[in-house]
Amino acid sequence: MFEHVLVVGAGQMGSGIAQTFAASGRRVSLYDAAPGAVERGLETMQKSLAKLAEKGGADPDEVLARVEPVDDLAPAELMVEAVVEDLAVKAEVFGRADGVLPAEAILASNTSSIPIATLAAATGRPDRVIGMHFFNPVPVMALVEVVRAPSTSDETTAAIVELARELGKTPAEANDFPGFVSNRILMPFINEAAWALHDGVAQPEAIDTIAKLGFNHPIGPLALADLIGLDTCMAIMQVLQAGLGNDKYAPCPLLREHVAAGRLGRKSGRGFYDYS
Repeated sequence: MFEHVLVVGAGQMGSGIAQTFAASGRRVSLYDAAPGAVERGLETMQKSLAKLAEKGGADPDEVLARVEPVDDLAPAELMVEAVVEDLAVKAEVFGRADGVLPAEAILASNTSSIPIATLAAATGRPDRVIGMHFFNPVPVMALVEVVRAPSTSDETTAAIVELARELGKTPAEANDFPGFVSNRILMPFINEAAWALHDGVAQPEAIDTIAKLGFNHPIGPLALADLIGLDTCMAIMQVLQAGLGNDKYAPCPLLREHVAAGRLGRKSGRGFYDYS
């Protein structure tokens, strides 16, 4: 099933998704419009695969041999879109993919918050559009949140659920609401941690230690936000605020301040913590 997959977006998530499909024996076409992004994605995959190989994982060269960089969208049985969390950018990808991929192909999005129905509306095949939300780091995290819009067919949903299982993941189905399940719960948690820091309740290390040891979480909310990317966290909060019509989801001013200053977390070298 889905022997050839097109992954659009070669960043942190896209490279992990491409690696996961390639490690399962599938052929992957990897596309990113940003100059040098695919090359950086391949480097990230090489490092990840090398670490996994030390623990008995697949041979890195064999996996990477299944990944083909492409200069534009290419025909495949499945597209998984993993570009920036911006509705206009994603909708443009879906509109173009609808004209490039075969009529029977499924168009999936790794979006963490944008309604799938909105992306489906950019295509002529809304029954074959679905959310396939992976978690970071993709090769390690077991969950795939499978999000179906009202127009998504039972056949499409069943195919993606089965595919997730074939990838060694655990699929969990959700209906199409802003933030779905994962980020409707997680992002307000992260945002509230930012408010605690903003209000001077505690320092970042103390906030994260309390969350880790008090809630038995493997990583604290501020460190997790840095890993996800503060710009992504803010974008998701804004989708929740607009989509659910409730200002309780408004991004914390401190979160906005960090993003405006380019302090986006690990990818920029500084966020709630300094990684320089």
